[in-house]
Amino acid sequence: MPTPGLPPTFSIASIDAQRVEEAFARIGPKWTTWTAMTLAQVNGPMRVRDVAAQLPFVSEQFVGKRLATMHADGLVIRDDDRRGSPYRLSALGTSLAPVLRTVSDWSRTHLTPEPMAEAERVEDALRRLHLRHSTAVIQALESADGQMRFVHIAEAARLDNGLARQRLVRLQADGLVTRTGSRHGDPYVLTDAGQALGAVYASVEHWSQPFVLRSETAPAAATRTHVGIPLGAGADSARTAAALRRSAAASNVMFSHAPQPEPRVPAAVTARSAPGRGR
Repeated sequence: MPTPGLPPTFSIASIDAQRVEEAFARIGPKWTTWTAMTLAQVNGPMRVRDVAAQLPFVSEQFVGKRLATMHADGLVIRDDDRRGSPYRLSALGTSLAPVLRTVSDWSRTHLTPEPMAEAERVEDALRRLHLRHSTAVIQALESADGQMRFVHIAEAARLDNGLARQRLVRLQADGLVTRTGSRHGDPYVLTDAGQALGAVYASVEHWSQPFVLRSETAPAAATRTHVGIPLGAGADSARTAAALRRSAAASNVMFSHAPQPEPRVPAAVTARSAPGRGR
């Protein structure tokens, strides 16, 4: 019987990893959450230059490209296709609210409990999750119900050894996977943060239903590939990180639920979950 007051648990093994990763491809690229939350804060149409004015750490040209991608993915809409026409959140974009709340709660509990802008928190969490094939690796480890050696992870996730190793290195750096020892060949396990991803995956999978249905009825040629847009050499600098925290665009519109008590995170979990590389 579940303990009263505790959140429900969700099985990572039961989710459709491909469907989840397709959803992450839409919401995971950098600045997507910031852009969506800026539009939500205004709660009305905004031109590219007006969105860019709220994101002083991103160029107007990049904001335009990001909005164009979000438009292609159905997250924002325009009333007409004329040059300079404003954007606003679509119903699909607005329906992201519970997904982003779940991601934020997971991050606050398992990754970074210290205060930060909500959009920054979600972007940091999605950065750890949206890389292709990462979901399959986490799912393989969870289904093992314990430790798992590298060769078995690669086999279960259906990845070649080189790509499987790259994903495991990244997931270790991001605090979602760890090893049971320092020797070559020691098995891998999920950290507490990795084990707690069930609710995040379930929320993302549920949100993805509308465009999954559309893709099933669309011609195969309509499938698009998501390509990241580079921000330039200085994008991950400490100055940019400071600007993120100061930005007035850190809207709480999509995080309007009542604040929840922040659980005390054990030091061991915090150490394993700390990002291993710069943003």
